[in-house]
Amino acid sequence: MDYKSSGVDIEAGYKSVELMKKHIAKTMRDEVLTGIGGFSGAFSLEKFKGMEKPTLVSGTDGVGTKLKLAFLMDKNDTVGIDCVAMCVNDIACAGGEPLLFLDYIACGKNYPEKIADIVKGVADGCEMAGAALIGGETAEMPGFYPEDEYDLAGFSVGIVDEKDLITGANLKDGDVLIGIASSGVHSNGFSLVRKIFEMTKENLETYYDELSMTLGECLLTPTKIYVKALRSIKEAGITIKACSHITGGGFYENVPRMLIDNTHAVIKKDSYEVPAIFRLLAKTGDVSEEMMYNTYNMGIGMVVAVDKSAVEKTMAAIKAAGETPYKIGYIKSGDKGVTLE
Repeated sequence: MDYKSSGVDIEAGYKSVELMKKHIAKTMRDEVLTGIGGFSGAFSLEKFKGMEKPTLVSGTDGVGTKLKLAFLMDKNDTVGIDCVAMCVNDIACAGGEPLLFLDYIACGKNYPEKIADIVKGVADGCEMAGAALIGGETAEMPGFYPEDEYDLAGFSVGIVDEKDLITGANLKDGDVLIGIASSGVHSNGFSLVRKIFEMTKENLETYYDELSMTLGECLLTPTKIYVKALRSIKEAGITIKACSHITGGGFYENVPRMLIDNTHAVIKKDSYEVPAIFRLLAKTGDVSEEMMYNTYNMGIGMVVAVDKSAVEKTMAAIKAAGETPYKIGYIKSGDKGVTLE
């Protein structure tokens, strides 16, 4: 008896590493000191000595049950972007620059080509964020996962000068909220999505005129990575007073996280066009508007608060980064929380 007879193919693991190397290579930064295949990844902080108080910020997350759609559609080359986005957007939300990323893939059976596809997506996301993919782990776990399924999670580290941390400390009455458009459902609320739509290949391949694509294509659209947009705002000399990444829990859970005591956010629901996928979800599943805003991003993936004098300049900086901004609300004095009107 050997390890392979128990369901773990070491040779397949070696092949996976070889296939993914070309994808990982495109994410490298000058600060990376180690190659692929070692026990750990090393990253030099020499470049950041000029910061007054260099501060590390980190984020970890997974893709969640959105992976179920990837299994059904046998499309595994974009969920890695989702995984990266969920981590680096949180780092950017704190004012940080993502530096490095590590992924963890657990599967029932190691199919090297599939693993390489997953890592391709991770590498694409890292390239978008400017982060180096310096390591990871692929765990073959027969009997724990079905042979054709896997889980994907990641971890990222970034850096920011302490004085540039986005904390919300200086928020005040009259500050303006600017939302940056999402690409769709992103990576949250898929347990409800899977309740609303029967998860079959036939259903996912159904074309919807209002979506201008199939349901599966729309739902698998990768999460937006907002690192460049937030960097563009900073490089334009604008101070982001507070920032919220709209993830699970939608507006009602995430917007209050950017606030300090005695500040209240007001968001105008008619300030931007809600994407068709959310209208379709609400109609098909008979989901109340409040529940939709308490579950999904509703078309806004990131919210920044800036001084009212910086609104136009902020909008221009976001557009320059290739993203779509909307003036969606404002800050007023009051109990900490959010009102959607």
